[in-house]
Amino acid sequence: MGREKRYSEMTEYELNQEIAGLRDKARKAEQMGMVSELAVYERKIAMARSYMLNPDDFKPGGIYGIEGDPGSYFKIDYLNGVFAWGARLNGDGNEEALPISLLTEVEQNQNT
Repeated sequence: MGREKRYSEMTEYELNQEIAGLRDKARKAEQMGMVSELAVYERKIAMARSYMLNPDDFKPGGIYGIEGDPGSYFKIDYLNGVFAWGARLNGDGNEEALPISLLTEVEQNQNT
């Protein structure tokens, strides 16, 4: 039995296939009320999606929204592979890493 390919070794087509399979498993876990399994699949989907993005599109010092967490913002200190390291602006200031697929563009001209 061969070892499984890492996301970093997969083509975009293979990543899309992997994500589709994970979404199906996540849907089934959600229907069965298996919350912890659902969370695992959601994390795997976020990781696979990250490998379809270009880390160069995410800039240190930039502020991004966090998918699935409306009103929360994340400031990138540095990138390491497909992970953005930084801190939540409304959080406790602790450094954390988020897959880049969870970061969303923030409208620069918000009227506040």
